[in-house]
Amino acid sequence: MKTIKTLLIISAVLTALAGQGCSKKENNEVKNTTMVHLNAATFKEKVFNYETNTDWKFEGDKPVIIDFYADWCGPCKMVAPVLEDLSKEYDGKIQIYKVDTEKEQELASIFGIRSIPSILFIPMDGKPQMSSGAMPKEGFVQAINEILLVKAN
Repeated sequence: MKTIKTLLIISAVLTALAGQGCSKKENNEVKNTTMVHLNAATFKEKVFNYETNTDWKFEGDKPVIIDFYADWCGPCKMVAPVLEDLSKEYDGKIQIYKVDTEKEQELASIFGIRSIPSILFIPMDGKPQMSSGAMPKEGFVQAINEILLVKAN
């Protein structure tokens, strides 16, 4: 009897978790228009064309945060809502992009992504800086202020 009850509880928990949007289709949809998913072609157009430039040449018109993530990554899922909040708070001042390392292995390789989430901060002037691992919102705000040199709206 105890085993059946335990199985029912486990089944209920798994059913609830399955409904929380872990499928790749749902996670690839970005509800906020200020966050954009990049592939290799759009990366070269909007951020850096690594095929034609040997030295860093930023292609953007405002500072950028790039979230290198994977759908299966727990810490990546923790960072996603923080970045969504920041995209609203810094709307028009910074651009936030997402790169799915499973689909964009070329980009992940070029940037030496070995752990995720990896966050790339790209100021208008100067070299980009990489941060590995999940950060709290305060850490992102500090990096936006100190690396991207941008203040909230």
